[in-house]
Amino acid sequence: MDILSKIEDVKAQIKSYKSQGKIIGFVPTMGNLHKGHLQLVSQAINTCDVVVSSIFVNPLQFDKQADLKAYPRTLEDDSNSLRDLGVKLIFTPTPEIMYPKGLDNQAVVEVLPLSNMLEGKLRPGHFRGVATVVNKLFNIIQPDYAFFGEKDFQQLAIIKQMVKDLSLDVIIKNVPIVRESDGLAMSSRNNYLTENERKIAPSLYQTMLWIKQQLLENNRTDYAKILEQANVKLEEKSFKRDELFLRDAKNLEEISQDTTHIVILMSAHLGKARLIDNMVISLS
Repeated sequence: MDILSKIEDVKAQIKSYKSQGKIIGFVPTMGNLHKGHLQLVSQAINTCDVVVSSIFVNPLQFDKQADLKAYPRTLEDDSNSLRDLGVKLIFTPTPEIMYPKGLDNQAVVEVLPLSNMLEGKLRPGHFRGVATVVNKLFNIIQPDYAFFGEKDFQQLAIIKQMVKDLSLDVIIKNVPIVRESDGLAMSSRNNYLTENERKIAPSLYQTMLWIKQQLLENNRTDYAKILEQANVKLEEKSFKRDELFLRDAKNLEEISQDTTHIVILMSAHLGKARLIDNMVISLS
């Protein structure tokens, strides 16, 4: 396995793979890998001849410098995990390599309207940073397939729309959320939880199941009241409310008579951790 940090070195290796007719799969990450990340890699291994991964904590998508500095860097452990699974190349650039002119002098990609709604409205610039770095990584790696988890539902929708809008020659493969046995979605953020908070954290998933029950079994359509009741349930479990939406899963717009699938998009703070999750519900 090669670990390369320079763009020109990565491009040269990719050119070699392509000259051999290899199908290239790509898994972009910010490191601090957990089983959810490794599931993405496993799917890529099963689909492609060569799997490339990147480990880059992207400063362009952080709206708080404290969060950027606090993000765990575990390059050695991550590299060992990727090597064990069969990844052939890890791209580990620095911010100076990715943004040589600095963050304020960098061409950016903004996927409208998705980037500026829901979480994007509450975190201005976040999805611009995500779309920009993913687009740049696609241009460097030139993958045939790229693999993303469904846990970041809005991010996945933005990347798919970017690929379509910019006519990028890559197929996006989404991989289902990987959960702990108690329902908690696997995330690097779970490392911030104390032992007691970890016991409480599955309430996020349980609250989604309650919302699903209200929609399907009780046939409720008073969405605003359902969301408020769900937030109260979370606060009773010591969560601090953050985001909770019910939207059309197809386009993230408001639910209408034409909606066939509803997505629950939720996040909440528990101690130092901001936990996110989602669930798609079929109305048919």
